[in-house]
Amino acid sequence: MAKIITDPEKIAEVLTRGVENIFPDKESLSRVLQSGRRLKLYCGFDPSAPSLHIGNAIQINKLAQFQALGHEVIFLIGDFTGMIGDPTDKQAARKKLTREQVVANSHNYHKQASAYLDFTGENPAKILYNSAWSDLLTFRDLIELTANFTVQQMIQRDMFQARLKEEKPIYMHEFLYPVAQGYDSVAMDVDLEVGGNDQMFNMLCGRDLIRILKKKEKFVMTNKLLIDPSGKKMGKSEGNIIKLDETPENMYGQVMAWPDGLIAPAFEMATKVPLSELREINKQLAAGVNPRDLKMRLAREFVSLNYGADAARSAEENFIKVIQKKEAPDRLKEIFWPEEKAKIAAVLVKSGLAASGAEAKRLIAQGAVKLDDQVVNDSQAIIDIPPAGCLIKKGKLGFIRLHCRPDGR
Repeated sequence: MAKIITDPEKIAEVLTRGVENIFPDKESLSRVLQSGRRLKLYCGFDPSAPSLHIGNAIQINKLAQFQALGHEVIFLIGDFTGMIGDPTDKQAARKKLTREQVVANSHNYHKQASAYLDFTGENPAKILYNSAWSDLLTFRDLIELTANFTVQQMIQRDMFQARLKEEKPIYMHEFLYPVAQGYDSVAMDVDLEVGGNDQMFNMLCGRDLIRILKKKEKFVMTNKLLIDPSGKKMGKSEGNIIKLDETPENMYGQVMAWPDGLIAPAFEMATKVPLSELREINKQLAAGVNPRDLKMRLAREFVSLNYGADAARSAEENFIKVIQKKEAPDRLKEIFWPEEKAKIAAVLVKSGLAASGAEAKRLIAQGAVKLDDQVVNDSQAIIDIPPAGCLIKKGKLGFIRLHCRPDGR
């Protein structure tokens, strides 16, 4: 078993870096950590999409900080709660997912989380699935659990109040989500739950439930959210995330596209840069240093965390070549078409430059697609594929070389 680290300075960093609130209070949790007691903590991740994203990475990074102190960390995949759908901040009910969909979505979560957490060694993080206990609950169990909460508790949540005013439906299963998440704490018998500040209500439900059913106090740590200039969090629903399955080049470029105001908070929450360096970064920003240089370092740090230092250097070289020098990248994805003509929207989808036909049309309407450096304006356009192939570009970083080969391979 790993040694428990009780260094007050290291504990203070874990309890302050990127942290919004601690319940019941930071001082109580600090005393427990300094006592040498090994805590069991977790963060839950509902597989509502096939990839984790930077908002998830911030929470996993916090789990990794506790793991480094020697504590027992659980990476919980919400294959049960994911089928319900968390209503937090949603102005309409989420689409319910099947078990098959959530299992498929979570396929790469272990690999992506491994960039932050150690799942081997003397203090390995554990991966658990909440269907292991929630699937076993009976209707009688559900009645007993829900008896610990009131309708008033649930209905006063902001998104439900907004829906009432707009006469939008609130479904019964949405009330059950925080109950199901709360039961995770009971089933795993945890000492601490970590999550984004937007999850405070759900996590506090778990704190109430474990106190009632197990006569035990559970700490709750809510972490700051990475907020864009419009005030929206970086998340799947907002469409402004960086997915952890992005290529290193795309990941680097997406960080570089962030507004300068995200530099300091992203260094704090999404990297492992030491506090002493964070303070120096803040000083440089206050002194008026060119934010581009710091943003390039931020992009390197984030790509390095997920793909390694070599991939980060290569991604930076690609960025300098493609964006700053406006040259085509050295490595291009090659796409082969079975005919000499192709519909541009179909090419975008097949190549992965667009996730769907609708997205392809939107990109073309925005003027974001170029064929051999000429903007494509018609989503119905049929393009000729010359013998030497043609270059198709999406935005600043998306490139493919399209060739014609009769067998289509």
